[in-house]
Amino acid sequence: MIVTGGGTGGHLFPGIAVAEEMLRRFPQGKVLFVSTDRAIDNKTLADRAFEKKAIACLPLKGKSLVGSVKSLAQLPISLWQALRLVRAFKPQLVLGVGGYVTGPVVLAARLLGVKTCIHEQNSIPGMANRMLGKIVDQVYISIPGSENFFPRGKAVLTGNPVRAELLQEAGRRKDQVASKTVLVLGGSQGAHRVNSLMVEAFAQNQSGDPVQIRHQTGNSDEDWVRKAYAAAGVTAQVSSFISDMAAAYRDADLVVSRAGATTLAELAVLGRPAILIPFPYAADDHQTTNAAFLVAGGAALMFQERELDGPKLGEAIWGLLNDVPRLQSMAGRMKEFARPEATAAIVEKSIALLAA
Repeated sequence: MIVTGGGTGGHLFPGIAVAEEMLRRFPQGKVLFVSTDRAIDNKTLADRAFEKKAIACLPLKGKSLVGSVKSLAQLPISLWQALRLVRAFKPQLVLGVGGYVTGPVVLAARLLGVKTCIHEQNSIPGMANRMLGKIVDQVYISIPGSENFFPRGKAVLTGNPVRAELLQEAGRRKDQVASKTVLVLGGSQGAHRVNSLMVEAFAQNQSGDPVQIRHQTGNSDEDWVRKAYAAAGVTAQVSSFISDMAAAYRDADLVVSRAGATTLAELAVLGRPAILIPFPYAADDHQTTNAAFLVAGGAALMFQERELDGPKLGEAIWGLLNDVPRLQSMAGRMKEFARPEATAAIVEKSIALLAA
């Protein structure tokens, strides 16, 4: 099997979950993960049990005219590299999990007569998956309603795969400590505006209650965020990237986050209440749509970035931390949206696809 995708953790982690489950079920099998050569892909895929390759590929959407011309010029090279990889590896199945690298690899597999499928994490599919949905054998979706973007009869609701180490964490309870912990996530590459809002929110701890922050900042903001918390006297563990997400989620009483689909799937499986701040420039504003059903179900609060400032965010955070019954209710509601069987569903339907 080839799994292809990359560019963000939200694309990589579902693919990793499926790849590892396939190898668990078929120990003699082989899985190749084809990604980009970006740092996030290399770091996330390091030390995994499957083989890894990268192809040269550039995004099309959201680029300038010059950037779009460069991306279009790169496409034939990307397709040629993908064709070589698929011919050499001889997969029985290719699964695309999102990101611009998916296009050439899935298309190459289709041209070579290999069974193909894609997984869409978000409520509104990106450009690559909308196009690929027309040629693949099957489409797996995470959120009800996104089937409307694909040809009738192709889409199957499976949910969004969550990494095995997080599923193992789902049944464990947080150790009882005096202070509350807020986990801050801006996506795998961080979010500058979320970082700024959090620092503003905790510039003055108005309540005086003990609280600690676990904050993933992305590479560019790590240093100044750490110094800002220290200057405000806030206990904070700040890092550009969190490797042990299982422990980070376990210790969190509340999560402040963007609303990427994979993060939301993890929050649901682990039952963590959240304040969601959708990325305002996401394609088709899909993060707002992703978050809407959790908000409607009482599992999360959502604020648009344009309407939020530090004091307002701080008020929302302290309001929840000081209302334990509400936090517990939100956690229970969040669990109701969990689909811990998503990885198994994709694996089983993929096996059935091979037999068809």
